[in-house]
Amino acid sequence: MQFRTQIPISKSNYPIDYNATIMSLGSCFAVNMAEKLDYFKFQNSCNPFGILFHSLAIEKLIDFAVSEKQFTENDIFFHNERWHCFDMHSDLSNSNKEELVATLNTIIKSINQQITESTHFIITYGTSWVYRNIESDSIVANCHKAPQKQFKKELLSVEEIKKSITNTVKLIHSVNPDCTIIFTVSPVRHIKDGFVENQWSKANIISALHESFDFRLSTINYFPSYEIMMDELRDYRFYAEDMLHPNQVAIDYIWKRFQETTISETAFATMDEVESIQKSLSHKPFNPDSESHLKFESKVREKITKLESQYSFMKF
Repeated sequence: MQFRTQIPISKSNYPIDYNATIMSLGSCFAVNMAEKLDYFKFQNSCNPFGILFHSLAIEKLIDFAVSEKQFTENDIFFHNERWHCFDMHSDLSNSNKEELVATLNTIIKSINQQITESTHFIITYGTSWVYRNIESDSIVANCHKAPQKQFKKELLSVEEIKKSITNTVKLIHSVNPDCTIIFTVSPVRHIKDGFVENQWSKANIISALHESFDFRLSTINYFPSYEIMMDELRDYRFYAEDMLHPNQVAIDYIWKRFQETTISETAFATMDEVESIQKSLSHKPFNPDSESHLKFESKVREKITKLESQYSFMKF
């Protein structure tokens, strides 16, 4: 007897293997999946500008990188004793103005190279709600806790998101036409926007994605992480203490479905070897100086040396 329905997910025609280079962009759920890719030692970079929640922020980042934008002091502002940029996450904010500008330009150069060279992009949208800076009349990626009166809250329409997604794909394809792009919608619930408003927000993203592409016939794919959380894992025991974010059990399950459908079976044996090493490295011995533990460490080093000789990018 089945006590739940499992979402059918088609296997990717262009799966990820250990030759792939992956760029992950978007909400904090993008970070969850990127941490799994990092754990298994895939060639992955994640959110060089920090977490980005909506389509316009991601589009702008890609546009900056492709056009090789040069940041200046005009692109940053001072608030709460730190310099910030409305187009990036506060993780990159700095007390030194010159350092922040230099960091932004270094990151943009790096992103340009990554966009050109990546074989796979994983883009995770979190919300349709955005904040418009009234003075500049531009939508920001992050408000940096500036006074609320400086912003106007808006909901992106399906058409606005469609236009943004299409622009994002065109920008990527302008420098990297052969890559695979995987879109997904974050299962994190943005309840601060309101319960109904959160569903409205997710619905606009999902509608925009499915109206923009036929995911069955191209190198542009859709992975249903939001749908898995809402349907297969429809129980509060799969949420963290805040009842908004997926807990580790849910993240592990969604990753399992991702691996089954989006990662090449040819990579599974190597993933098993990597996981074996990772578990060994986290092992805490009762007696570090014992002969048995020294033998154990020697075997682990042998495994690491073997893998690192096969895959020069791997470092443990």
